[in-house]
Amino acid sequence: MKFLDLAKVHLKSGAGGNGCVSFRRAAHEEYGGPDGGNGGQGGDVWAEAVEGLNTLIDFRYQQHFFAQNGRPGMGKQRSGKDGEDSVLRVPVGTEILEEDEETVIADLTEVGQRVLLAAGGNGGFGNLHFKSSTNQAPRRANSGQPIVERTVWLRLKLIADAGLLGLPNAGKSTFLAATSNARPKIADYPFTTLHPNLGVVGVDNAEFVIADIPGLIAGAHEGKGIGDRFLGHVERCAVLLHLIDGTSEDVVGDYHTIINELEQYGGELAHKPRVTALNKIDALDDVEQAEKHNALEQATGGEVLQISGVAREGLTEVLRAVRAQIITRNKAEAAPEDTGWRP
Repeated sequence: MKFLDLAKVHLKSGAGGNGCVSFRRAAHEEYGGPDGGNGGQGGDVWAEAVEGLNTLIDFRYQQHFFAQNGRPGMGKQRSGKDGEDSVLRVPVGTEILEEDEETVIADLTEVGQRVLLAAGGNGGFGNLHFKSSTNQAPRRANSGQPIVERTVWLRLKLIADAGLLGLPNAGKSTFLAATSNARPKIADYPFTTLHPNLGVVGVDNAEFVIADIPGLIAGAHEGKGIGDRFLGHVERCAVLLHLIDGTSEDVVGDYHTIINELEQYGGELAHKPRVTALNKIDALDDVEQAEKHNALEQATGGEVLQISGVAREGLTEVLRAVRAQIITRNKAEAAPEDTGWRP
């Protein structure tokens, strides 16, 4: 299944049915009176977060969603049938934006969440509705309300506990494959992942979800390379795991390149907790490994772990460090809010 995280869709709700003007006609009944029914309600357009989806690929093949119109009222006090709703089934983590791609309408982060995107028109009243003691034979009825048309954008931000960051060929896909059942493309030649991958990793009898996004390059915030459009997939993460290619000639420069892209992206991404790891240590001798490790620790001002996805060295330690940050985030979210002093 192809990955798609941005889609434009056109919506149209149903129009309300018209009310009916009708009078009862029956043998031996001189004054039958009005009996026109009301029009039916037009169908709504909804978006609903469902399980089992992790891409918006379905919206590449269908971009128009129309709800049914309400049926008109009829004689003998019969109301028109309501129009059927149209439901957009989207993955959990989908944001719905206005046509300007900036204004957020809704953020669906839980299974079963629903949001009304276009309300159907109300059905018009039939002439029976207008009957009164002073107007016993009304000859008017209301038209149904018109349709609502709008265009919205769907933007998927994957739900993951941790996110992998790094330059292309930093070993992110290899790390994900070594620690989970995910099988991203891996090869012995340079290339970059083209779409995010999710994997469930386990450590100390606990599991969490980690997202591998395409590698960033210098100038990604200006649209260079794939750009930074995939960074939205790690906005919801509790912690970022920053992998640095140990075989690079300038590991400190590589570190600052990614940090600069996070800062240029804006928001809180640059301030999220990070675990930094020097990867591919199996390809370094002891002296080179020590030099690059010390240089990175001076640049980061904190601990830098040393791992190898291929040789599976140091993976448990780095997963424990990531899980510790996730636990901290979960405790903070579960803690009751301090509303101040109460009498």
